[in-house]
Amino acid sequence: MAPRTLTGVGVGRGLVLGPVAVARPAIALPPQESATPGDLERVTAAFHAVAADLQARADAAEGTLAEVLGATAQMAEDPALLGDVEQRIGSGTGPAHAVHEAVEQVCEMFTAVGGYMAERVTDLRSVKDRVIARVLDAPEPGLGALEVPSVVVAEDLSPADTSALDLDKVLGIVTEQGGPTGHTAIIAGQLGLPCLVRVAGVTELTDGTVVVVDAAAGTVTVDPDEALAQQVTERRAAAERLATDTAPGATSDGHRVQLLANIGTAADAERAALTAVEGVGLFRTEVLFLEQQTAPTVEDQLATYTAVLRSFAGRKVVVRTIDAGADKPLAFAQQSVEENPALGVRGYRLVRTLPQLLADQLTALGRAQEETGAELWVMAPMIATPTEAADFAAAARAAGLKTVGVMVEVPAVALRCADVLAEVDFVSLGTNDLAQYTMATDRLRGELSDLLDMWQPAVIDLVAATADGGKSEGKPVGVCGESASDPLMALVLTGLGVTSLSMSPAAVPAVRAALRGHTLARCQEIAAAARAARTAPEARAAALALTSAEVRDLLGL
Repeated sequence: MAPRTLTGVGVGRGLVLGPVAVARPAIALPPQESATPGDLERVTAAFHAVAADLQARADAAEGTLAEVLGATAQMAEDPALLGDVEQRIGSGTGPAHAVHEAVEQVCEMFTAVGGYMAERVTDLRSVKDRVIARVLDAPEPGLGALEVPSVVVAEDLSPADTSALDLDKVLGIVTEQGGPTGHTAIIAGQLGLPCLVRVAGVTELTDGTVVVVDAAAGTVTVDPDEALAQQVTERRAAAERLATDTAPGATSDGHRVQLLANIGTAADAERAALTAVEGVGLFRTEVLFLEQQTAPTVEDQLATYTAVLRSFAGRKVVVRTIDAGADKPLAFAQQSVEENPALGVRGYRLVRTLPQLLADQLTALGRAQEETGAELWVMAPMIATPTEAADFAAAARAAGLKTVGVMVEVPAVALRCADVLAEVDFVSLGTNDLAQYTMATDRLRGELSDLLDMWQPAVIDLVAATADGGKSEGKPVGVCGESASDPLMALVLTGLGVTSLSMSPAAVPAVRAALRGHTLARCQEIAAAARAARTAPEARAAALALTSAEVRDLLGL
């Protein structure tokens, strides 16, 4: 029988062959029942037990996984949610249905808000399913113990599900739902696991079915033949050889392109610092703020920033100031409800409503730079005008910060990059948001992922406009979005004039190898060919046609 191929959205470039282990779905709701004495106590105890279990897992985890588990534990203790369940039980609704209805109401609200809040729906439903299982004395959803190394398959995975896995036996993760920027994808990237999301029909596979998961191609091949299995073995061996190369990023004729790491926590920094990266191109500091009940103090922030800077002593660290607000609400600062949060008060725009947040953060960063003597660069997200860039630069420099830049996520900044760079020292392209705003497409809507393809010519044009602004002002232009981690796109970005690429550390070896296999002139030819294309598939095909055959074979492009 010929192999069958399922398609989805790949995260990173991982490749793996192995049997699937399908996660146990949530228990089905029983028929509608009436409340009985003692139901409220049982439900309350179940919520507290689930919260305690999640917190224990958070305490045992580290990095992004620990942060997300801690936030999910807080969800299980949310007084408003527990109050809604209590009211429903008091009105006569049975315990399982009361939990289900209360949680789903919150999920609808989160989905309507979109963005970061929509990403939390999986976590909230995980709490619901675990609480209902306890109320009904049923097994919790998820996987049992893995007997052999396996590809984990699920409808979706919450951080709690992930934390329960024996990671020594997880080859990869494939889900039927979710998106490339959701928690499953983020955690899989942190753990260096091949991952695909939005793979329709994958949960219909039976345990033990052998598959090939190719994140770069976005495919799951069911029952692969011997030839494909051999290709997997060869490509994985090549990837292991590439990982031993620790040279700085450069084209074959010596044109330098810094290869940097994306991080979110001090623990991420410790791990990334042990790899062959030249520094940090994106430190997402909002993790310090989003799950706090009170604003972190200057001293709290200082401890984290100095830890990160010391991990990367002697290497550059680019810090993004708080990217919260709107779809990433702050528990300690009530903001007005916005109908279109992606276009609302978020990122740098928080200075309009919560100016002390940025002031404290810049103070902490300035002190961290002074205490460590590190090469600290700071940049603001969601800048839209040269005036905003100038205001941010003035505030950052007043705090003692020496190298100040802004994110290019809004097309207006890409189009007028030279004007913005007249005010700051560098810019960094957040290609995920830039694509979202260019294509008028919510980047969390998996069904619209084709519009957010990194190869969309209109988005490449805006990257080119940004790079041209950098050249005219003689200042660095980096990329810290998903595009930077794709080896073929890295050639295009280099050809356009991008000076640094920031990505997950696991993606660096392939990007380094792609750059080393081409001259700067060839990268410029590849970039021109991609820009000349009419569609995203045509742009990628045009770039691939000019790529070295040796690199194509080495990286499986």
